[in-house]
Amino acid sequence: MLTGAAVAAAVGIWLIALALTPGLRRRLPLRSPADCPPPQLRASLDRDGAAALLRDAAMRVSGVSRARIRVRRRRIKARADVRFRDPQQVKDDLAAVLSEERGRLALSRPPRIVVRVRQRTACPTPSTEPTP
Repeated sequence: MLTGAAVAAAVGIWLIALALTPGLRRRLPLRSPADCPPPQLRASLDRDGAAALLRDAAMRVSGVSRARIRVRRRRIKARADVRFRDPQQVKDDLAAVLSEERGRLALSRPPRIVVRVRQRTACPTPSTEPTP
């Protein structure tokens, strides 16, 4: 009976260790091509690489001065600073561009996109007039 309890405890500790290790959590699985023969291909994309591709696409949107992209398993969070143009137009354009780029990534479970924009104004330049 003690041997069985020791084995059960060892298996439990092993399962807890496996649950806490990261595994492939930093990777996003990709779709397998439709014309692929039965042993399906397994490929994945690093989340940081996906974020870099989406950030490059976001920076091509007119009006975006800075973009930060965070890619998770179920959600892509995009934050952008807008220097000119209407923020709502930039948000719509940014959502469309990111959605298109997400489609090009060919992810097996495409995460939903959340876009936030904020208006940034240029810093005022200091006056050269002497103060009285």
